Amino acid sequence: MEKAWYKESFVYQIYPKSFFDANKDGIGDIKGIIQKIPYLVDLGVGIVWLSPVYKSPMEDNGYDISDYREINEDFGTMADMKNLIAKLHENKIKLVMDLVINHTSKDHPWFVRSEKRDGKYEDYYHWEPKKRNWTSFFGEDAWSYSLTRGEYYLHLFAKGQPDLNWENENVRNDIKEMIKFWLDLGVDGFRCDVINLLAKDKDHPNGKFRLILRGREHYLENPRLHEYLKELHEDVFSKYDCFTVGETVFVNPKTASDLVKPENKELNMVFQFDHMAADNHIIKWFIKKFKPINLKKALSKWQKELEGWNTLYLENHDQGRSISRFGNMDYYYQSATLLATIIYFQQGTPFIYQGQEIGMTNAHYTELSQYQDIETHNIYKLGRKLLLSHKRMMKKIRLMSRDNARTPMQWDDSFNGGFSKVKPWLETNENYKIINVKNSQSNEKSILAYYKKIIALRKQFEVIVYGDYEDIDFKDKKIYAYKRSLGNEKLHVLCNFSNQNLKIKKYDFLNDEVILKNYQDITPLVMRPYEARVYLKQSETDHQS
Repeated sequence: MEKAWYKESFVYQIYPKSFFDANKDGIGDIKGIIQKIPYLVDLGVGIVWLSPVYKSPMEDNGYDISDYREINEDFGTMADMKNLIAKLHENKIKLVMDLVINHTSKDHPWFVRSEKRDGKYEDYYHWEPKKRNWTSFFGEDAWSYSLTRGEYYLHLFAKGQPDLNWENENVRNDIKEMIKFWLDLGVDGFRCDVINLLAKDKDHPNGKFRLILRGREHYLENPRLHEYLKELHEDVFSKYDCFTVGETVFVNPKTASDLVKPENKELNMVFQFDHMAADNHIIKWFIKKFKPINLKKALSKWQKELEGWNTLYLENHDQGRSISRFGNMDYYYQSATLLATIIYFQQGTPFIYQGQEIGMTNAHYTELSQYQDIETHNIYKLGRKLLLSHKRMMKKIRLMSRDNARTPMQWDDSFNGGFSKVKPWLETNENYKIINVKNSQSNEKSILAYYKKIIALRKQFEVIVYGDYEDIDFKDKKIYAYKRSLGNEKLHVLCNFSNQNLKIKKYDFLNDEVILKNYQDITPLVMRPYEARVYLKQSETDHQS
């Protein structure tokens, strides 16, 4: 297997609006990130993924971009951005930015000119004289009327996020020039937002009847997507030492493999969402009871069937907190560290979302007014329209709202968790006095300390990065176990994903060295609730090398 720097580093995702507020306006900023670089160094991460900081009206918290080459004033200036790149690089941390090229903001000059049918910009977006019946990812109609142009434009997300027309060569060329601009500034790669939605059927036919995402057959798995990604790779990415990870919805191992096979020269890896459906029916708002076996099945499938490099994650800015979804608050430390053990010893590039490493939980909010997220409010309206009760919709929102991941980072037990000296843009989780970085750093048995051990182990043992994957007792609904192998190195992960004491088999590897555990002592043939262990066996040759 070909080695690469992006396979060997932990990635830390920063949601800048909620990370640290340096200028005391209640909103996180770039200078705040710079101040916290020592924390990132101490944690041991090698790459930062920065969610959008581009100029934006903030209808969707920066994923609606009005100028790709300017920084939003809430976050700072271009000088701040250049300083951040330099400071991260000084500390041997690479920077990956969000690349949002499926859509722009309605305020982007391209769209303003397209509305006016201005020259080459006339067809920069998808326009139709008659409304199509597609619905958006945010629960609205996906086609909205422009009074200026007298036609309907496509937006698969918010009304203020019109979709770019990738059929237009001028669009592709302008996007390529923008990407080069950032790579030339020193950016080391991109997380490509909803990248598999770029290609749409040219005539935009009406969609088959569906309650959710009507019309998706006209943009999912469109063959032209591969043309566009190959073009981006050949003309831009291949000329830099960078990497790309695509956010890809509704993919399976086969369709994802077509995107990430090295010989296809499209993307280096993708985010898929099968394991994020362990507590829902594919669409996150259709909630079901979480069962560990559902998580195991999804993760195992992608370890075995993807023909390319995996991503390893449990949280991001669009998902609820993993401890609140898949863990057990009665076994808070144990279940949080078990989840980290299960995911981060598999094969792939590991991603941590800010606050995950200290065990941050879903928001404590009880009122709809406490949520700021546009998707949350749109889904609430849709649910009520479909005659679902307020109580039922609030239950869904408390588990799945994107704001669960966007509450301010909890740095210490001071006002607002140390995030800001003034009222933050989004209410801080009320448990900040207990769950925070300061408390975690002073506790050798904290979730944070456990994450640091995992990061250090990954740097120490190549088998964790490049080793083959093999399930152990896959059908067991409570024991989660697997093996990693590389040459003469053998690593075994053994976890009790239940709240019960379990007797376990006399596995051969139980006599191997335990390099990580989340209980102080071990009873070899009994595992306590949410107990996690990692065993390593090396040959004499490995010890000497």
